[in-house]
Amino acid sequence: MKEYWTPFASLLGVLAFCQSLIQVVFPPELRFAIVKLSNRIFHGFSSYCYFDITEIDGVNTNELYNAVQLYLSSSASITGSRLSLTRALNSSATTFGLSNNDCMVDIYNGVTVLWEHVVTQRQAQTFSWRPLPEEKRGFTLRIKKRDKTLILDSYLDYIMEKANDIRRKNQDRLLYTNSKGGSLDSRGHPWESVPFKHPSTFETLAMDPVKKQEIMEDLMGFANGQGFYQKTGRAWKRGYLLYGPPGTGKSSMIAAMANYLGYDIYDLELTEVHTNSDLRKLLMKTSSKSIIVIEDIDCSLNLTNRKKANSTSSPARSAYYDMGEMRGGGGSGEDGGNNTMTLSGLLNFTDGLWSCCGSERIFVFTTNHIEKLDPALLRSGRMDMHIFMSYCSFPALKILLKNYLGLNEVDLEVAVLEELEGVVDRAEMTPADVSEVLIKNRSNKEKAVRELLEALEVRAETNAKTGGPRERDAENVEEDEEQEKRALETPKQGCDEFEEESCKQRKANDEKDDDMTKK
Repeated sequence: MKEYWTPFASLLGVLAFCQSLIQVVFPPELRFAIVKLSNRIFHGFSSYCYFDITEIDGVNTNELYNAVQLYLSSSASITGSRLSLTRALNSSATTFGLSNNDCMVDIYNGVTVLWEHVVTQRQAQTFSWRPLPEEKRGFTLRIKKRDKTLILDSYLDYIMEKANDIRRKNQDRLLYTNSKGGSLDSRGHPWESVPFKHPSTFETLAMDPVKKQEIMEDLMGFANGQGFYQKTGRAWKRGYLLYGPPGTGKSSMIAAMANYLGYDIYDLELTEVHTNSDLRKLLMKTSSKSIIVIEDIDCSLNLTNRKKANSTSSPARSAYYDMGEMRGGGGSGEDGGNNTMTLSGLLNFTDGLWSCCGSERIFVFTTNHIEKLDPALLRSGRMDMHIFMSYCSFPALKILLKNYLGLNEVDLEVAVLEELEGVVDRAEMTPADVSEVLIKNRSNKEKAVRELLEALEVRAETNAKTGGPRERDAENVEEDEEQEKRALETPKQGCDEFEEESCKQRKANDEKDDDMTKK
């Protein structure tokens, strides 16, 4: 054994001597220059080029590194042999990623690229106010030199876009509401949020399937239309008006939109917004890929039809009407009198310059009385698509039977289906009323269908005698218009009565204070 070891030890000694001689003859600067030159010669003959994407750029986190990690997770979960699992904050999905020093191949527009996840130990750190992780992480991208322009011009942007989509789908959606009185939270934001867990989808929404498909195609066309909106010079936003009787599913429609697109919801309470400036500040604090909802807009502010009011009143009464509109009609309690938000401010909020401070946002308005809204709100650009949420139709009824009882069309007798189809339109029941009958008897499917049929027949007979809710709604609209007309014709009298009542109240309060002082 010693005979074989002696020559090997001699060889090691020679190598050590040569290494020492090289270090003495060639200084470190010269050795570094030789290595650099050799690398340049090697890369000059090589057909590949390499790009490093580190996790930390100086002291800041490299957003491109996180984007690459998310992007590769979409295919690494299928093709990778060694994977790492992560779950982000406010996320309900598990993300797959490349493990340490693992590689994978990606193809983009017919070009093959190689990604390698490089993890090395970081050298010992001196004192720092922000200590760095012990491991140094990064991705190395290897591409062919002829594909350099394509990769740098579009591939990295594509990765960022796909990563944002993955991040949005993985994260739990949030439901925001503006703080009371315009106050700010601990972070200085005017919006408060809670997780959005509404289960409504277009599949479960009780509506005619043809109309639902039309809405879904319009939503998807908007979400995928960034290039179109940029080419035509339009702001990347769209407005929807949901109108119809109460209980027809307007709120469920909004939830289905959010779940379909993966957007957050901002529920704007106009009665808590005092000025146009506050409204703009709220808009600036909303994020892209979101739905801004204003429910019951006819009840939030005095946004009734100005043309109708002006045509039935004198110039003096018109001035009084405009002054009332400028004060705002949605305030209540002590804050209501200080509400100076105007219709003009709301129009600028939805279609003015400030509405373009973000992108990919949807405005949704709901109302029970579309005829009461000012035509300026209804035009395209503010409410682009008008969606009538009607009473329960036969196609919607079949969806509700499937949702609550698990009954398909083939599970019901032909005679029962014909009876339901013949009475549902005359009954004019809302989907909410139909759902309540089914929920109450969901444990007994036959009883649920039987009681639903009885309820529809009773409602149809009542409508035949009273004229139905549609006619009653029309009568109520005419009555409201008459009351509004009478109020506009006697504004002075109304003001005098109000002032007289205020004086009486102040006098009573003064007398009460005097009594307390004497005691």
